[in-house]
Amino acid sequence: MPIRELPPHLVNQIAAGEVVERPASVVKELLENSLDAGATRIDVELEEAGIRLCRIRDDGLGIPRDELALALARHATSKIGSLTDLEHVATLGFRGEALPSIASVARLELRSRSRDATQAFAVRAGDGSISPPEPAAHPPGTSVEVRDLFFNTPARRRFLRSERTEFDHVRDVVSRVVLSRESVAVRLTHNGRVILDVPAAATPAAAAARVAKVCGREFVDESLYVERAGEQYLLRGWCSRPTFSRPQSDLQYLFLNGRAIRDRAIASAVRAAYRDVLYRDRWPAFVLHLDMDPALVDVNAHPAKHEVRFREPSRVYDFVRRTIETALAQGAGGAVAGAGATPGPVSAAAGTGGWGSRSAVPASVAFLPGLPLAGPGMATPAGVREPGPPVPPAFGTALAQLHGIYILAATPTGLVVVDAHAAHERVTYERLKAALRSGPVASQALLLPVPVAVPPGLAEGLEAHAAELGRLGFSLQRTGPERVSVHAVPTLLADVDVGDLVQQLLAAVGAVGGEATTEDLWPVLERALANVACRASVRARRSLQRAEMDQLLADMATTPRIDQCNHGRPTWVAFSLGEIDRLFARGR
Repeated sequence: MPIRELPPHLVNQIAAGEVVERPASVVKELLENSLDAGATRIDVELEEAGIRLCRIRDDGLGIPRDELALALARHATSKIGSLTDLEHVATLGFRGEALPSIASVARLELRSRSRDATQAFAVRAGDGSISPPEPAAHPPGTSVEVRDLFFNTPARRRFLRSERTEFDHVRDVVSRVVLSRESVAVRLTHNGRVILDVPAAATPAAAAARVAKVCGREFVDESLYVERAGEQYLLRGWCSRPTFSRPQSDLQYLFLNGRAIRDRAIASAVRAAYRDVLYRDRWPAFVLHLDMDPALVDVNAHPAKHEVRFREPSRVYDFVRRTIETALAQGAGGAVAGAGATPGPVSAAAGTGGWGSRSAVPASVAFLPGLPLAGPGMATPAGVREPGPPVPPAFGTALAQLHGIYILAATPTGLVVVDAHAAHERVTYERLKAALRSGPVASQALLLPVPVAVPPGLAEGLEAHAAELGRLGFSLQRTGPERVSVHAVPTLLADVDVGDLVQQLLAAVGAVGGEATTEDLWPVLERALANVACRASVRARRSLQRAEMDQLLADMATTPRIDQCNHGRPTWVAFSLGEIDRLFARGR
């Protein structure tokens, strides 16, 4: 066929293939227009999941009469006007494709009244034609009515799923709007039945109630609220405690400057923050808002704007990971407060001198027997205090030990039950990490070099990152195309499987390529330390003295991430006096 220009209606239908995949796509585009128009209330009315009817009304700025028909033209928008605007996009939509694309595959009516006008007007579009504006009845704001989706493209309609499936997709879109804009009231009606009616939130409690309506009350009750402002970024929202984990990543919401996005790097940063407190086959739940200068991100990277490109992705990753890590490390503070005295702020390297000093407690429960935390060639980690005044009993005072496994402790408000092994494991692990990160990392020479077989690519990575491995206490030498020999390892890891540890380190180097840094290798070392801490912690069925139990409770109060052991299991649970009274029907 000869080269020729496509007719406008066919061009719109091709664009609709990118923009309008299903009824949820229509709802998403129209909701974004309402939000960009400054709406404070949006009503969504559906019939047959939006296939038969989708009507969205808002109280936004409205559209003047002279611009109604232009709003249905391709690439007509009020949101950008120059390349500079495109590089600083602050609105959800900006391409001007949504309305004409929808009108090319459905029957559309647009009614609007601007706030300074006394009369509303309406235009109708369908199958390539647009009617002139006509007077209509409508309050200030805009209504878009979309009927008979894909009526003129039956092949597209056959690809739609059941009404229930399509409605689930629509509800997810509306839920994301509810989570992204706390100041906007949203009402969703399906087949005449109100499904969701969420008022605007003016207080933190009301904002939490909105989140509970979408994610469930249990999520809010089992979550930590995080908020951190950096030099270029602001992160706020809710992240679940490790005890509230999911078998899949189905409860994860991320918003960038108010836009719902899917970003693997940020999701992986959140998951990395949970690596010390979550089972490997479990997923955290979160509702997070990340705000930054629009110039630092390209939102024009995906037709449906689901994905974005960050100008400095590594900085964003590190900011998110560190923020969530800090929240999880300090999360015990708020939780313990309900069980007794409120402890002070938890430092990332916090600890007490008791179990870290071998003279403070009996040798049978000293920290890692045979390997004192401070000794020749090993610096005392920053933040680990020497024995001093007694720590406030945030976790209470030991009463007894149950079956050689659990410590029962009394607090001013009730009872705390502690899994001694799990809690000691966390205390031990955090101190090992503090010792390893405080530097310099002491090395222990091996009596005989340990040969390790590795793929050729990883052996080359070893040579490129010899300096980073040396700072971590390793001495490795390449002895062949697919073989290295290990001459020294960090003292703290002298008892681990050297070959397996080196294999994991080299795999981490290979995964990040030539840009690997010491920070990239920490996860491997920390997994090894977790195994060391597990083996070195007090075992179940071992009788503990009262002083030993009190010391562990005191250490817990100043240990980050104390709510879970290294494997993600809870370390303690609290019962208030009210809960105990109810068990015995006291006060009835």
